[in-house]
Amino acid sequence: MSGDAWISETAPYLAPREPGRSDAWSEEAARRGRRGGQRLLHAGEAEAPEVIRVALGLSVGERVVVRRRLILLDDRPVELADSYFPLFVAGGTPLAEPRKVPGGAVTLLKELGYAGAEVVEDVSAALADEEECGHLGLTEGSAVLRLLRLTKTADGTPMEAALMTMPAGRHLTYRLGERGV
Repeated sequence: MSGDAWISETAPYLAPREPGRSDAWSEEAARRGRRGGQRLLHAGEAEAPEVIRVALGLSVGERVVVRRRLILLDDRPVELADSYFPLFVAGGTPLAEPRKVPGGAVTLLKELGYAGAEVVEDVSAALADEEECGHLGLTEGSAVLRLLRLTKTADGTPMEAALMTMPAGRHLTYRLGERGV
């Protein structure tokens, strides 16, 4: 593992936030003496891309609520994070609006009766498309890692499919579960 490796714990990103606490990414970066942030690029309804449609168990042409964010570390883009929610979960909620959601999506989802109980993550590699290159400051032909995180409720209902796209040159280690468990 290289000295610039970033070890990220998934559990804090899946837990609702207490009032007044900053988002999990900002807290994680601050613990390392860095500054984490994000910029909302898009929020609203869209047709689900195939990989998301399959993950969420939706029909062809079915729409979802999507939130696209550019994740920043010390004001530099490090990840594109797209969260997709079935309409029955997020339609007509603040998740479909182009504004910050107080407490974050996980907190709002819990208030709406959707708590994540099972998470499956799938990692793949690809060449960045033109839009990804633009947002992440990559050159044409750059490789990216794509992490697809599917979150389901206790009864197995898919409630969110998040697709995170990161430059492949970064070394990332994801730790599942709480520290010390």
